[in-house]
Amino acid sequence: MTTGSTLRLFRAGLVALAVLAAQIGAFAQDRGTLDPKPLPPLANPSSPKTPARELFGRAEESASLRPDPIGFYSRGCLAGGKPLPVNGPHWQVMRLSRNRNWGHPNLIAFLKNFSSRASRESGWPGLLVGDLSQPRGGPMLNGHASHQIGLDADIWLTPMPHRELTREEREEMMATDVVRDDRLDIRPDVWSESHLAVIRAAAMDPAVQRIFVNAAIKRALCRAAQGESWMRKVRPMWGHNYHFHIRLYCPNGSNCRDQDPTPPGDGCDASLAGWFRPEILHPRKSGKSWPPMTMAGLPAACRDVLRAR
Repeated sequence: MTTGSTLRLFRAGLVALAVLAAQIGAFAQDRGTLDPKPLPPLANPSSPKTPARELFGRAEESASLRPDPIGFYSRGCLAGGKPLPVNGPHWQVMRLSRNRNWGHPNLIAFLKNFSSRASRESGWPGLLVGDLSQPRGGPMLNGHASHQIGLDADIWLTPMPHRELTREEREEMMATDVVRDDRLDIRPDVWSESHLAVIRAAAMDPAVQRIFVNAAIKRALCRAAQGESWMRKVRPMWGHNYHFHIRLYCPNGSNCRDQDPTPPGDGCDASLAGWFRPEILHPRKSGKSWPPMTMAGLPAACRDVLRAR
């Protein structure tokens, strides 16, 4: 395949991704609620047509099984998940009403250690932690295509304050948008060396497979750290102007499939420029919709995860 053909395929893929991302929207910024209501029972949960998100979205506790991330980050589930405590020495969990502070034990241990390191290297008091996974992982009712196997975490681009946030603040407070309105670069009045330090601290951890940031943030990182080895892990992704997304490698011996290795280089090349094409920055909404995933689209072991006590 010629270089031109490869570039055209890459751009076509970006357009499709941008359209899908536009449909998902800025869910990370959506406010929560102080009075979450339980979802009504499903009329026919055993039907093969029932969307998997409706089943996993109703699980309030984890499956009492050996910890195992099952499947792929965007097509799987989580056995033996553990909750990240809502408060820690250098972190606070946001949007508690979503009940999405669950993860594989490796992710929970990583976040505890990373929050301390990030605080030390950035000068922030700590991190505000967004969505991890649901108690049993799986597809979510809204917001994310990934975060299904307990190895993904969203970190707000807002430093934790020096005090404990109230429950109302955790549901209502908005994260900091560090990207300009034209989406071409970061906001110089908001972006700081501390943001770079937090992202760098995550990317340099050997447990981290990828980090997703807005393309404008990647552009700013390229100006400051082009050629540094950790930059290879930091990949541009639509959205992610309020938070960045950490993805861990699958644990050894798990039923999890790692994402393909990151491409060689620091990502500050022509591929980054493709993210600033008008059709990527301002995708037109498509009338096309994708049918929701059913249990048939997930690994067979996810049925056991749903049935477990």
